[in-house]
Amino acid sequence: MKQRTLVKLFVLMLAVMFVLSSTTAMAAKEKKILLKVPVCFATVLPGLGTTITWVADRLEEASGGSLKMKVYEPGKLVAPFEILDSVSKGKINAGYSTAGYWAGKIPASPFFTAVPFGPEAGEYLAWLWHGNGMKLYQEMYDSHGYNVKVLVLGIIAPETSGWYKEPVKSIEEYKGLRIRFFGFGGDTLSKLGASVSLLPGGEIFPALEKKAIDATEFSMPAIDERLGFSKIAKYNYFPGWHQQATVFELLINKDVWNSMSAHQQMVLEVITRAATADAFAMTEAIQAKTMKKNVEERGVTNMYWSDEMLGHFKKAWEEVAAEQSAKDAFFKKVWDDLSAFREEYKIWQTYGFLPRPEPPK
Repeated sequence: MKQRTLVKLFVLMLAVMFVLSSTTAMAAKEKKILLKVPVCFATVLPGLGTTITWVADRLEEASGGSLKMKVYEPGKLVAPFEILDSVSKGKINAGYSTAGYWAGKIPASPFFTAVPFGPEAGEYLAWLWHGNGMKLYQEMYDSHGYNVKVLVLGIIAPETSGWYKEPVKSIEEYKGLRIRFFGFGGDTLSKLGASVSLLPGGEIFPALEKKAIDATEFSMPAIDERLGFSKIAKYNYFPGWHQQATVFELLINKDVWNSMSAHQQMVLEVITRAATADAFAMTEAIQAKTMKKNVEERGVTNMYWSDEMLGHFKKAWEEVAAEQSAKDAFFKKVWDDLSAFREEYKIWQTYGFLPRPEPPK
């Protein structure tokens, strides 16, 4: 019996060695590709910037040396808001961003970054990877004439819904408020009368400091911490009704993608999924400490929106969605598909999870 077991182990070891040697041999025959990746977010920002470096640090080894990645900080190779066009035209062969930054070109693009009042991270990935999400995501770029392959690369849980210099006492205060806000959330606040701008992360603090804007949102507490908002604005509002989850993307020029072997494509698909899981887990782990430090060391007050205020935001968002659906056929196609998925998901959401703790009064 012992000898038979040893024989089985030996055969298994030979099989593993064969697979590894086959992978190495395959990689040796593959065309070596260096992905030069400009990013929208500084790589010091946890979850936003660190996700792409997580991939870059592992890609060469995972691919057996046939794929490498070099990451360029925002603005070093191309400007953040030029990444999509640059990848599509082949000026660069890849880029890391978030689809909502292309809303001026593609009205439906924020659906693949964040949607007001959900979905949350688990539901979002379910729709993307096991619903029609990724099919529609790729269709979006194809149908709008962009020569790119898109892969999900990173997801984070809820953001804060803004940093304010004074408490917000009523929905009327949004009329004329100058605020940096992202995506569909920004469209929602515009509907409520705010003057909304979408500034890259590095430009927000100077705009707050010079009083070019009155308030801002950007991301999660541990990410916002790196940008120093608490030095100027002391009221941090929750929940992030506009971004209950945020998705990020790796764009690869489609000609470059098509030139890759099936093995190289598989490596990128697997490693981006692994990085997405790691980004979610890591960013979930670090928020509480920052929130506590904000209160105890920086004089920040964590605020929680009333049901009345959340009701105003939700009503305005639903009006925006209806108006955009009437204007843009692809927007309506994605909104209808996501809404149908969420309607079916609702029974699991309702029965499957424990009630959340009551928000602070």
